Amino acid sequence: MTPITERPVLALLRLEGIAAFAGGAAGYVMLTDGWLLFAAVALVPDLAMIGYAFGNRAGARLYNLAHTYLVPALLAAAGLWALPALLPVACAWLAHIGIDRALGFGLKSETAFGLTHLGRIGRAA
Repeated sequence: MTPITERPVLALLRLEGIAAFAGGAAGYVMLTDGWLLFAAVALVPDLAMIGYAFGNRAGARLYNLAHTYLVPALLAAAGLWALPALLPVACAWLAHIGIDRALGFGLKSETAFGLTHLGRIGRAA
């Protein structure tokens, strides 16, 4: 994976993350009146790091699956279609991914944990 290095593109991707965070948090606030579920759900995607116990490849795949906008979008669709209780979960999950992206934590490379699509993080930086 070659990280994106052009500053204008990185800036747009980080702003996109801020927008996703704001939209997810706003949606959550509109749907509920407490922050407990938000706090709990916001931590759940990072449990995907458990995959790294089985190597970089498994870890990156599980982490990336938990940190793609596809999962909260599917949850939101299921919430709109049949299970409204999933909507706040989808919003909190979206907010988690958004803040991660805004802070520069992108999708992981299978070759190294510190290499993401938004650049290097941690010691790799």
